[in-house]
Amino acid sequence: MILETAMRNALANAFDDAVSAGYLQLETSSDVEVATFTFQDPAFGAAATGVITLAGVPISDSSATGGVVAQGSIYDGADTKLAEATAGTSAADIIMSSLTVGAGETVNLTALTVTVPTGA
Repeated sequence: MILETAMRNALANAFDDAVSAGYLQLETSSDVEVATFTFQDPAFGAAATGVITLAGVPISDSSATGGVVAQGSIYDGADTKLAEATAGTSAADIIMSSLTVGAGETVNLTALTVTVPTGA
């Protein structure tokens, strides 16, 4: 099945509605918080070709707890996990210059997109 652009946009916008005042949490492989970025509401701009882009960037966390980042999870405002992404220095959903974050270090989020694929 191939999703048409209008449907991909509707699904992407529905994801944005679900995030509603949520956040991105960078986590270790055992789900321990390393850094957290709070989104504005709405978090993303309007969908175009099934893609939504985070609004209000850059966002900083100046009180990171520190650790080695393995993944990032997007939560809604009620702390329900909506999505999980891999993290790495290349070929990952979340690209970082270094996966090691020191305690108290400032971590910046400069961009984030969510893409609804066309299908298989």
